[in-house]
Amino acid sequence: MQPCVYILTNKKNGTLYIGVTSDLPRRVAQHRSGSIAGFTSRYGVKRLVFFEQHERMEGAIQRERQLKEWRRGWKIRLIRESNPGWRDLFPELF
Repeated sequence: MQPCVYILTNKKNGTLYIGVTSDLPRRVAQHRSGSIAGFTSRYGVKRLVFFEQHERMEGAIQRERQLKEWRRGWKIRLIRESNPGWRDLFPELF
């Protein structure tokens, strides 16, 4: 698997969660099932609306940190540019 940075939401323009993983399908499935206690399960953040693949985990972690520092409007613009309808990308991973 390739390292990825990803953004989950609960609805269009809703609560955003940014994460990083080396196994995107497994990690998003964990979020969706609610097996990960914390922010995503508390706010129902389960819809994958953005992800970027990186060659190395260090690059994915650096990008995750960058995105977490961004203003909310910039994050929303990033999602809209690649996924204007905020559709759930999870089914497309398979």
